[in-house]
Amino acid sequence: MKCRVCGQPASINLRSYKTALCDSDFIAFFEKRVATTIKKYRLIAEGDVPIVAVSGGKDSLSLWHLMNKLGIPCDGIYIDLGIEGYSDKSLDKIKKVAETLKRKVYVFPIGSVFDRGIDGLAKAIRRVPCSACGMIKRYMMNRICMDKGYNVLVTGHNLDDEASALFGNILYWKKEYLWKKDIALEAKEGHLSRKVKPFFLCSEREAAAYAIMSGIDYVYEECPFSMGAKSLTYKGMLNKLEEKSPGTKLMFLKGYLRALKERTKNEIDLQEETRETKYCVNCGYPSYTEKCTFCWTLEKFGLHCNIIFDEYC
Repeated sequence: MKCRVCGQPASINLRSYKTALCDSDFIAFFEKRVATTIKKYRLIAEGDVPIVAVSGGKDSLSLWHLMNKLGIPCDGIYIDLGIEGYSDKSLDKIKKVAETLKRKVYVFPIGSVFDRGIDGLAKAIRRVPCSACGMIKRYMMNRICMDKGYNVLVTGHNLDDEASALFGNILYWKKEYLWKKDIALEAKEGHLSRKVKPFFLCSEREAAAYAIMSGIDYVYEECPFSMGAKSLTYKGMLNKLEEKSPGTKLMFLKGYLRALKERTKNEIDLQEETRETKYCVNCGYPSYTEKCTFCWTLEKFGLHCNIIFDEYC
């Protein structure tokens, strides 16, 4: 199998695009696609100050590397979940990339703040680890944007992540989430940061190939608490469809984006008016109750909302 561009031996076969490419041509192809996505969907505007949510995995570290390579300066934020044998390894990979990029990374250590990792915290507040993790991450990532002056939160959600989430929402008709999987989620009343996903149309395999070919050292293991997650089942089902009909996942998401664009403004306005947004009396974070879930969690442990981030580089 030869590279379609230069004729040298190909490193990767992209069946969705009916092409095969060598290392250098794949890197150029991948970077051009991401740059085109950013421009087409207006993910980053002049004057924006973006920050990348990094986990130590292939997607987030590849995205952090690529954004800075494209001339879009980005710092990083990492939520240290305190998972023994996993979180420390992830942080080491992140620090190395930060040093290479010469960018700052903020770290919120759950273990130091709550005196326990995410599993112990989840038990204390009677949630499953993934639910507790999501709550902490949503709050702290928005908090760092609010406190440090970043107006765009960039995440490494890829084609497989988004297709599986959308598939699950449709399968169970979760209408409250169905139209919230856009490639860009706008800021709300100046408090919640704008969120964008430059890898929205790039597969997990492509992101992994980019990381390997670009020499990015990342954590290969999945989060220990992701085992048995429904999203993995959905990914497996979609992968079987993709194997029989290459490009299925890409067309699924592109079709969703078209449908999202065609929704009328009245439909969107009607949904937005169904619930009144209030603000936490402690931290000012948007909340539907007097105190946000994060402040409620802090108070359970006798803590307050004056959170300090560790900074590296």
